[in-house]
Amino acid sequence: MLRLLDKYVLGKLLTTFFFTVVVLVMVICVIDFTEKNDDFIKHDLGAWMIIRDYYLNLFPYYANLLSPITVFIATVLVTARLAARTEVVAILASGVSFRRFLLPYVMGGLLIGGAIFGLIGWVIPLANKPRVDFERKYVKNPYRFQGRNVHIRIGPNNYAYLESYDNSANVGYRFAIETIEGTLLKRRMQAEAISWDTTKKAWHLTQQTVRTIGPGGKESLRVNPPRDTTLNLYPKDFASTFKLQETMTMPELNAFIREKIARGADDTEIYLVEKYERYAYPFAIVILTVIGVIMSARKSRNGVGGQIALGFVLAFIYIGFVILSRNLALVGDMHPMLAAWVPNIVFSTIGLILYRFVPR
Repeated sequence: MLRLLDKYVLGKLLTTFFFTVVVLVMVICVIDFTEKNDDFIKHDLGAWMIIRDYYLNLFPYYANLLSPITVFIATVLVTARLAARTEVVAILASGVSFRRFLLPYVMGGLLIGGAIFGLIGWVIPLANKPRVDFERKYVKNPYRFQGRNVHIRIGPNNYAYLESYDNSANVGYRFAIETIEGTLLKRRMQAEAISWDTTKKAWHLTQQTVRTIGPGGKESLRVNPPRDTTLNLYPKDFASTFKLQETMTMPELNAFIREKIARGADDTEIYLVEKYERYAYPFAIVILTVIGVIMSARKSRNGVGGQIALGFVLAFIYIGFVILSRNLALVGDMHPMLAAWVPNIVFSTIGLILYRFVPR
């Protein structure tokens, strides 16, 4: 059963968290608007369109992104106020242990963490889709596929090759399909160009040269006329991947990662990091909540302002760890799962040390 004190602290924590989120995200949205205003004017966008398609979807994105910082700041604000009014001393003097005092904070962290996990897994990606589309269309430069000599696995033993691809016309040049069994090339079909037919939802191949290697290395060569065909290859495979991972729900992200691995893609790290960070975020919120209580439960000579400033410093150190470990994972120097959990591991250790040695 929750005591009156638990309900009081929990209510203060949740309301302060909500207020902190709204204030910080509103400030960031104002800064974002000043940076992008020239793009909005250039495309003659109306105010309602900007708000509806962009900022209403940007708000939950930043609310989630800043959630570890905001929950930490909210915890410091609530606890520092209690400490400044000597309420923490009175609570502990009444026989309540510090561990028991932590209970409503941990419950609040779990509630916020659980809500965040549901939002980043299934709700926020749906809001990110129109936001990212808006940025691609009105903020970013038009996308041009720059890949050269592209190889994509399209079957157990089949690999597609394109020398180049024009995503504006959906045409690939110097196209080939190779069938490889083990380490041996068994068949190679080559065409000068391949183009996507939007009506038929199929690829149109120009004249093809088919080279087949049979038993004993015997080769045969034939020429096929132009034709339409379907392949496990689509124009979306050459489309912009700008913030693509942010627009996928958890089921979509898992399916996309499996497809990437099956195709032998070499850019799966960014999607794996996104997946593991979504699992790590709720735990980060609980960890930072506990650290916030420990750091601010003692009345400070510097007052509440000093404790809040210290809270900001620790919160941004955490974000620094997140960015550093993410970049290490993206360049292949760290496993994506480890990269997602390193900040939590480091700050869990910091929390245990603070719990053991900081006077309360």
